[in-house]
Amino acid sequence: MSITTKEIIEKLKNITLLEAVELVKDIEETFGVDTSIGAPMSGGPNTEVLNSTEGTSQKEQTEFTIILEQVPGEDQKSKRLSIFRLIREITALGLKDAKELTTKLPQPLKEAISKEQADDIKNQLEEAGAKVKIQ
Repeated sequence: MSITTKEIIEKLKNITLLEAVELVKDIEETFGVDTSIGAPMSGGPNTEVLNSTEGTSQKEQTEFTIILEQVPGEDQKSKRLSIFRLIREITALGLKDAKELTTKLPQPLKEAISKEQADDIKNQLEEAGAKVKIQ
């Protein structure tokens, strides 16, 4: 391989996937070639580049929703009452509304909150006897 080819390859290693797509289009237009491949790519260096960029393009989740999935039955009134009070604190609902919320589960309890808030609320509700999920 010539020095020029090695230099080009080194430069290609440092460009983004978007820049690579634009480069391919420019090469096709400039030289009048078709770079599409009839057979699917399998394990070659191009798939490694695509796979490595897929992981970095995914955004980390920053907003979470607390889903109340289950509360203790009528036979455990003290636990249910504790959960109703927590729901009132978390959502600012009245006692009647908090109780009604628990009749049709699962229900979103709090949306678009931080991971720390979600974990804190989940721990409080689970300690009181509820089953909770964070999405």
